[in-house]
Amino acid sequence: MTRIGVTGHMDLTPATVVLVRTALMEALTPYAPDLTGVSCIAAGSDSIFADVVLDLGGTLEVIIPAADYRARKVKPEHADLFDDLVRRAATVRVLPHEVSDRAAYEAANDALVDGVDLLMAVWDGQAPVDRGGTATTVAHARANHRSVQIIWPTGAARQRRR
Repeated sequence: MTRIGVTGHMDLTPATVVLVRTALMEALTPYAPDLTGVSCIAAGSDSIFADVVLDLGGTLEVIIPAADYRARKVKPEHADLFDDLVRRAATVRVLPHEVSDRAAYEAANDALVDGVDLLMAVWDGQAPVDRGGTATTVAHARANHRSVQIIWPTGAARQRRR
């Protein structure tokens, strides 16, 4: 059984969501059905990955960064999918942080990387804006001798910040 984790951007354009889902389906299919996907199920890349793992008949393991994450950080437009993925997950691990903050996110990313054989990174290749983001998680995976597969389909884009 192969354990594959995900890190990636949350701010994908609607067209990119379709491109990323297709790319993840292609990348994960060779591992199915003996696949365990590990995800923090944040909006965007994490949830797309988790949904594809389940569609392929794999097992989903969820890592939640902190006790208050669902109440404070899951936006209404993501809540139904988040709750559905939690229900469908084989395991849900809530880390021992009370508050969803940078330390909790970093701990969640570290726990994810430390528990997988391969990290799929839905990443545009840009340098990190802050600690704990996609680029930092990729660097942590590489420093810990984890295989990393970059998923960034042709035509993919992030939403512009306002």
